Amino acid sequence: MSNTSKTKNSQKSSRAPRAWQRMLSGRRLDLLDPSPLDIEIDDIALGLSREVRWNGQTVGEWGYTIAEHSLLVEEIVGLIKPNVKTEIRLAALLHDAPEYVIGDLITPFKYAIGTGYKGIENHLMEAIHVRFGLPANLSDTINKLIKRADRMAAYLEATQLAGFNDKEASKIFGKPRAMPNIRISGVSPQKAREDFLKRFNELS
Repeated sequence: MSNTSKTKNSQKSSRAPRAWQRMLSGRRLDLLDPSPLDIEIDDIALGLSREVRWNGQTVGEWGYTIAEHSLLVEEIVGLIKPNVKTEIRLAALLHDAPEYVIGDLITPFKYAIGTGYKGIENHLMEAIHVRFGLPANLSDTINKLIKRADRMAAYLEATQLAGFNDKEASKIFGKPRAMPNIRISGVSPQKAREDFLKRFNELS
């Protein structure tokens, strides 16, 4: 083999593997170095409406999607703090937005994978926030509010859809001190997408 051929083969093998995904909007999103300019709300809504919670292990005709979960968390934030600013409710709606490209992993599996997954998720979250006019990194106070709503949503989903009894759900997620009077069920991906986009447009 000539030196030229060896050099070409060496260059090919040293190239980093492709880390971008082509979206239906036509954007190419680099998952390792995401640009806010490559993020579109239509892509997010589509992805979240087709990604289900609890690995699909829920009752009902339809799986419970990340889009529906996002709407639930945003609704609960409004119940906890009725006068909360619109941008905080938008942040709540988008709190799981990175999952439109990296999927939803149950929490125990995230811990098993380690920091690599979390780093990618955080970079995507920062780019999404910037794209839609939010601070790249939210304050601890806002993060705690959204996390509280997220745990409440998880409790409701666990007990209403995922087969957990009250004792199990309380141990894992913590039983909310003031239980939201919300009944949830899965809807079609198309409706989940439409509802998510409608609420995004209302908030933005």
